[in-house]
Amino acid sequence: MAEFDKQAARSYGMGASRAGLSAIDEGLRAYMLQVYNYMAIGLAVTGVVALGAFTMAFSGGQLTAFGNAIYVSPLKWVIIFAPLAMVFLLSARLNSMSLGGAQLAFWGFAALMGLSLSSIFLVYTGTSIARVFFITAASFGALSLYGYTTKKDLSGWGSFLFMGLIGVIIASVVNIFLASSALQFAISVIGVLVFAGLTAYDTQQIKEMYSANDDGTMSGRKAIMGALRLYLDFINLFVMLLSLFGNRQ
Repeated sequence: MAEFDKQAARSYGMGASRAGLSAIDEGLRAYMLQVYNYMAIGLAVTGVVALGAFTMAFSGGQLTAFGNAIYVSPLKWVIIFAPLAMVFLLSARLNSMSLGGAQLAFWGFAALMGLSLSSIFLVYTGTSIARVFFITAASFGALSLYGYTTKKDLSGWGSFLFMGLIGVIIASVVNIFLASSALQFAISVIGVLVFAGLTAYDTQQIKEMYSANDDGTMSGRKAIMGALRLYLDFINLFVMLLSLFGNRQ
């Protein structure tokens, strides 16, 4: 009888353990789905704003007053650097915002990024932009899936990728003024490698941020922060690939 009780207890414990793991798996899947949904909506906002801004900037093949303001006047520098400043602001303040405020800030950032990216329609053909976007989406999906499913600890990549990211940012800012095609090519090649690595690394880090004990607000903030990281990886990977493979006007 005692042995039966032990077996029953052992069986019950295993069943409870499986139930707990199942609950965690379901919670993790819901959390990651929320991250990807936020990211996808952010990309959609960016695309709509970019195309809308470009359409408003031209009329009859000529720049409108709006086009002159965002592409020619000194305001263009504000538009170029504003998304970078907002990334730092969001990263520093997100945990102190309400969930609704964090969502609005993320959508606002995505719209600002769309305004900044609208200039790619001046440089590249619409067909090549669409082609590179789908290449980026396929590459991003594969890399993010690897980061989510791999058992390998990718945390060791962090320092190397961060140094590469800082180097790419500094070189990109410098090349705005130098306009060197050779430097731009080097930035693009290194940038593809850095953001490909960051996509897998960030996905694993976002996955590990999940906690079954988080309430809805905390989980939502983490999802927005995760979406911001993956959004930036996607956008930068897209821009680097476009620089390498896009067909110029």
